[in-house]
Amino acid sequence: MHTNHRPSIFLLSLFSITLGFVASCATDASDDSDDSTSSTEQDLSSNEKAAFNYFVARGLTKRQSAGIVGNLIQESSVNPKAVEFGGGPGRGIAQWSVGGRWNTSHHDNVTWYANAHGTSRWTLNTQMAFTWYELHTVGGYGLSALRKATTIRAATLAFERDFEKCGECDESKRVAYAREVYNAFANSKRVIDADDVDTGDDVDADVVDDGVDIDAE
Repeated sequence: MHTNHRPSIFLLSLFSITLGFVASCATDASDDSDDSTSSTEQDLSSNEKAAFNYFVARGLTKRQSAGIVGNLIQESSVNPKAVEFGGGPGRGIAQWSVGGRWNTSHHDNVTWYANAHGTSRWTLNTQMAFTWYELHTVGGYGLSALRKATTIRAATLAFERDFEKCGECDESKRVAYAREVYNAFANSKRVIDADDVDTGDDVDADVVDDGVDIDAE
């Protein structure tokens, strides 16, 4: 829901770019967190892959999953302990807002969801599961449009528009991150153009669900 000025993610498949955080609108949670362990660069790169695989396993295509993760990189660098820089309301991988989807929206907030599942609201698994809960169960967050997307760009913009509902979106960065995620983790032919259309080989055969409650642990 908020912008993050992370310069670029590295491509694991090429081992060629060092991950850095020159400036960011999200920092690690401190007093507001029940888990004060900081996130390392290795953790965050692992988080990107974990999030990509999580949404593929929910039945989304690799392009659609990359579109989600591209947004999460822009929001928080996929850091579940991220707190919006400067004391703003954004929290977690999607920068859900305090006073809304982080802790107060009725049956649609991270804190309530974590408590209901007996987990910490600051863990990656809880936040990924909550993201899917909002998309799949709550509704109104663009799952239908996301599922119709056949390009990385279309998937990224659908999630940006309907789920993040961001202010300053830095759309081009989100698309660039999503393309890099796809090329790093999809185990498919490299996509140079974010407008390349899915030709039908972009769905994981080992889909685990789609309508059951997701265990966040």
